Parts: sequence; C-alpha cells; structure tokens
Amino acid sequence: MSQFGYEDLDVWQRAMEWASSIIAAVEEFHTPRKHYRLIEQLEASCTSVAMNIAEGKGRYSQKEFIHYLYIARGSLYETVTLLEIFLRQGWIDDERFDSFKEGAQVIAKMLNSLINSIRSRSNK
Repeated sequence: MSQFGYEDLDVWQRAMEWASSIIAAVEEFHTPRKHYRLIEQLEASCTSVAMNIAEGKGRYSQKEFIHYLYIARGSLYETVTLLEIFLRQGWIDDERFDSFKEGAQVIAKMLNSLINSIRSRSNK
C-alpha cells in the first residue's frame, strides 16, 4: 500500500499516464505562438483530473471525495473539448485526437464506476 491512498487507485494512475501523454504531445502541436493560453489551459485541465482525484481522496468524507471525482470528470470533459478545438484548428491530427479521446472515455467510465461504488457503500 502506498503512503497516500490515491496512488493505489487505478483511475488515478490512468489519469496520470493520460495527462503525461498529453503534456508530451504538446511539444509537437502545430499551434501559432499567439495561442499559448490555450496550450496552458490544456495542460491545466488534463493535470486537474488526477489532482482532483488525489485531493478528493484526502478529504474527510466519502461525500467530499465524490464531489472531487465530479470535478475531475468535469476537467476530463474540458480537456477533450480543448483537444477538439485543437483538432478543428488543424493543430493535432485525427489519430492523436482519437487516442486521447479513447483514453478519456476509459477514465470517465472508471470515475463513474468509482462514484457508484462509493455511493453504494454509503447507502448500506
């Protein structure tokens, strides 16, 4: 077991890998320099997924944890929306976008499952 409980969560590990792959890809994006704010927003939103999972795990109640999991899911959707904008602008290709979107779909399912699991345990 890890020092911090969030490190043992598969969804946190997956979100970390996903964010790392997006950050690595940013270096190859073909964006005009004037759009650096969108790149910063992409980096912030993709890292926010794992950070909110971790922060929620560190809270005192299951209700608070669920709240942060919802925030993580919102950041996930924000990231996919930004990636869609990058795709429409021609800054990333279809293959890379599809790969990131597939990863996001897996993470979304994992977040939903975790939320449902916590809720069902809380209702017993």
